[in-house]
Amino acid sequence: MVEISTQADATARSRAPLSRQRVLDTAVVLADEGGVEALSMRRIAQALGVVPMALYKHVANKNELLDGMIDALVAEIDPPVTGTDWKTAVRRRILSARRMLLRHPWAAEVIEARMKARATPTPAVMAYLDSMIGIFRAGGFSIELVHHTMHVLGSRLLGFSQELFQDTPDREPDPDAPPPAEMAARYPHITALAMAVAHDEASVVGSGCDDQFEFEFALDLTLDGLERLREAE
Repeated sequence: MVEISTQADATARSRAPLSRQRVLDTAVVLADEGGVEALSMRRIAQALGVVPMALYKHVANKNELLDGMIDALVAEIDPPVTGTDWKTAVRRRILSARRMLLRHPWAAEVIEARMKARATPTPAVMAYLDSMIGIFRAGGFSIELVHHTMHVLGSRLLGFSQELFQDTPDREPDPDAPPPAEMAARYPHITALAMAVAHDEASVVGSGCDDQFEFEFALDLTLDGLERLREAE
C-alpha cells in the first residue's frame, strides 16, 4: 500500500502544472542536496519530469534562477514581531535569517555574489531590507542613524558576516611564511589569542571558534551600541 501511495504521489506531482515556484522550489532542494555548483537546468528538468526548454518559460537564465532562489529563501525568514521593542524585533528577525542560511549552506555565497552583480538587490531582499529600515525608524532612529546602521550591520542583516580571519582548510601553505617560532615572536598577541580559544574545525570565524556565539556576540554588541546612539539623539 505504501508503494502504491508513493507512486500515486509521484504521478500527481508529475501532472501538476509547471510554475515558476515549482522550478525554484526544486532548484533549492537540489542545491541543498548537491551544492549550487552542480545545479543545472537539465538536472532541474529531470527532477520535474520535463524537458529543459520548458523551464525557460519561467526563468530566462541561470542568473534569473539564482535570483529567484534567493527570493524563495528570503521568504522563509520570519515576519517582524509586533508588540515589542526595536532591538528585540531586529534581533529575532536577523537570527531567523541566520537559521534560514544554516538550512541552506550554499545560500550566503550566492546572495553575496548576486548582490555584487546586480545594480539593486532582488525584490524580496529589497522588501526585507525595507522592512528592517522600517523597524529602526519606528524605534526612534533618525534617517542618518539608520544609514550608518545599515553599513554597520551589513551582511549580518541577512544572517551571515564577512570575517577578517577566515580559515580555509584546503588553503595552500604560504611558502614564504616564517616558521612558527618566528611567527610567535613577531606576532605574540595573535599567537596568544590563537592558543587560548577552543577550536571547532567547521568554524568560518576562525579555526575552531563557535560561529553562533560569535555571530550573536557581535550582533548584540552592535545593537547595544545603536541603542545608546539612538538615546543620545
